Amino acid sequence: MNPAAEGRLYLVATPIGNLEDMTFRAVRVLGEVDVIAAEDTRHTGKLLQYFGITTPQISYHQHNQRQRQGELLTRLHRGEQIALVSDAGIPGISDPGTALVQACIAVNIAVTPIPGANAALTALCAGGLATDAFLFLGFLPPKSPARQRVLSGVATTPATLIFYEAPHRLAASLGDMGQVLGQERRCVVARELTKLHEEFWRGTLGTAQAHFHAQPPKGEITLLVNGAPPPSVVAVESVIPEIQRLFATGLGCREIARQLALTTGLPRRTLYQLALATQPQGS
Repeated sequence: MNPAAEGRLYLVATPIGNLEDMTFRAVRVLGEVDVIAAEDTRHTGKLLQYFGITTPQISYHQHNQRQRQGELLTRLHRGEQIALVSDAGIPGISDPGTALVQACIAVNIAVTPIPGANAALTALCAGGLATDAFLFLGFLPPKSPARQRVLSGVATTPATLIFYEAPHRLAASLGDMGQVLGQERRCVVARELTKLHEEFWRGTLGTAQAHFHAQPPKGEITLLVNGAPPPSVVAVESVIPEIQRLFATGLGCREIARQLALTTGLPRRTLYQLALATQPQGS
């Protein structure tokens, strides 16, 4: 089936800080569409005013996306051209734009990306960590237990990890990362990208946590963390003394398996079975 003949959704990237990063194509499309669906109409209004764009706006954000989605789909079916923008960067990345894109695809409405600035890739290209493989994880959960569960799931991933983080949670998140991923993992804290006070802080997770706890940051933050090193080959039998030591500290089989999987490279399931077999009687 061919896409709808007239209606089209444009995903228009906007600057992440420096307005000069707006593309010629983005300016043209925003000026030509029937309406702009914006995450924050006041914020986008300043951008439109800067470029002399008079296209009307409609709000589309996480709190009204369900009710607004039907209205936007109706307008697209009527043949209207709609541009979707977020507050910064490419819409659909860590914002509600994905739901609208999926809804358009489901009913065969054409979706056209207008590429541009993106904080994750901007930080990655200048961060100095490996760029051949990377995993974007967006914002971590705000509570420590949930954060640690997410981090545990990617602790052995060899790809560079990319996160967005709020400045008031950065030190706490770095602390959880050091605990789960290891204090010596290299990291890059990219702050205020493309803006006047752009900064790249480089070091280990341990030193980063201490630094940003002592000097709380301001502004938008993208955090890069080195991927896990290749696992070393460790004989299963050689970890039994360490398992016994960890039992003596009061840890259970699951936690012992999790910790040793990070340090030995052995499969967690194998370590869990070994811990069960080694567990002191009565534990």
